[in-house]
Amino acid sequence: MPRNIEIKAVLPNRDAVLAAAAKKCELGPETILQHDFFFRCSEGRLKLRVLGPERGELIQYERQDVAGPRGSHYEIAHTSDPGVLLDILSRTLGRVGEVKKTRILYHVGQTRVHIDKVEGLGDFLELEVVLRPDQTDGEAQHIAESLLREFGIEKNQLTGKAYVDLLFSGSTEAVNCPELVPEK
Repeated sequence: MPRNIEIKAVLPNRDAVLAAAAKKCELGPETILQHDFFFRCSEGRLKLRVLGPERGELIQYERQDVAGPRGSHYEIAHTSDPGVLLDILSRTLGRVGEVKKTRILYHVGQTRVHIDKVEGLGDFLELEVVLRPDQTDGEAQHIAESLLREFGIEKNQLTGKAYVDLLFSGSTEAVNCPELVPEK
C-alpha cells in the first residue's frame, strides 16, 4: 500500500504561498476542480473524487487526525464512470459527507503541494510527501517541515482534521468530530 507524509494548514495569505510554490516547483501549476463524496466504511475513510463526468478516483485511506506531519496509507482506483460508481456507493454504503474544492497543484521534488480553496471553509495548504520504498517517515517529515518554513506557515495554522470534518464542525480549528457526519 503506498504511503506518504501529509500536513495541512489554514492559509491566511494564499498569494504569498502561491508565489513561493511557483518559485520552487518543477512541475505546475495545474488547476483541478474536485468534488469528493465520503462513504461509511469500517476502516479509515472511503471517498469518491469526481474530477469530471468521465474521470474519477475511488480512494481509501487511513491516517491519524493530528495537527502536524502524519503518515497516510492509501489506495486509489481510477474510474471512467464516476456517476454510476457514486450511485452504487451511495445506495450500498451510505454517503456521510461531501467536499467541493479548487486545487492548485505544484510538484516540488517528491512533494505534491496543494493550495486548496474549499467551498464553505476557505484557503488551505496541504503537502503530501510521497515516500520512496527505502525512505523513512522521519526523512519525509523533515521535507514537509522544511517546506512549511519556506512557505511561512506557523505551527498555529496547522490542522489535523479532514475537510469533511471541518465542514461538519463549522470551524477550521482542530476539533474532535464524530467519525461519521450526517448525509447532506
